[in-house]
Amino acid sequence: MRNVALVSLLALATPALAEDRWMSVPTPGPMPRPVSTGMAPVNGIEMYYATFGAGDPVLLIHGGLGNADIWSAQVTDLMKDHLVIVADSRGHGRSTRTEEPFGYDLMSSDYIALLDFLGIDKVDLVGWSDGGIIGLDIAMNQPERLDHLFAQAANITTDGVDPTVGEDAVFGSYITMMAGDYAKMSPTPDQFDAFVAQISEMWATQPNWTDEQVAAITVPAAIVVGEHDEAILRPHSEKIAALIPGAQLVILPQASHFAMLQAPDEYNAAVRAFID
Repeated sequence: MRNVALVSLLALATPALAEDRWMSVPTPGPMPRPVSTGMAPVNGIEMYYATFGAGDPVLLIHGGLGNADIWSAQVTDLMKDHLVIVADSRGHGRSTRTEEPFGYDLMSSDYIALLDFLGIDKVDLVGWSDGGIIGLDIAMNQPERLDHLFAQAANITTDGVDPTVGEDAVFGSYITMMAGDYAKMSPTPDQFDAFVAQISEMWATQPNWTDEQVAAITVPAAIVVGEHDEAILRPHSEKIAALIPGAQLVILPQASHFAMLQAPDEYNAAVRAFID
């Protein structure tokens, strides 16, 4: 494993950043104009997706309670020379859900089905939080669909989550922001609490992979975590990177669980340094 500690690829080229930028969750900027967008029929749901740019494909998967528009800064950068695919996971954003229990295996199959729907065989996958966990699931079970996996703020067992995250004010502000997005985007705008209750049943017990399962990953992987992540314990990220053969450990300085919003330039540079 290559340990890339406190990586800031722009540190020598940019002035010192405010020390407390990780203490808030910035509002995402507007999404650029997509090449295509629609609702894909996937595993009994309608899954919102959008594509941007052209070139080698990159799939961006957002975290729990979020939606595709969180990636606006990454889409704007990567679409210059990549085909960028974003989607709202089942029940999130504009996508529908069923009464079927949430599971990372089910959500992974949603994204594979979306790629099939779009006619895309293989992607670089950038996943954040739940999106990173989905990426790990795909890397274990369908590695032929991935060129690289950039997994930020992911865990492989439930004890990798900081038990105090529910009391964290920054994380709480994110939940409030996403509740507002849900009310504006969702086909069931008044069901945010029911949606949270349903997905929380998954979070209580998943993921729950063995070290042997994780160590069997062969996809080139970067395990990424913000220096001030509120949810994922640093030793847990270090463990994941140590388990996956050849994985890089990337720690994003002065950023938290929401690094793509707090430090978009450094985040984009870290993604490009890995997938390109």
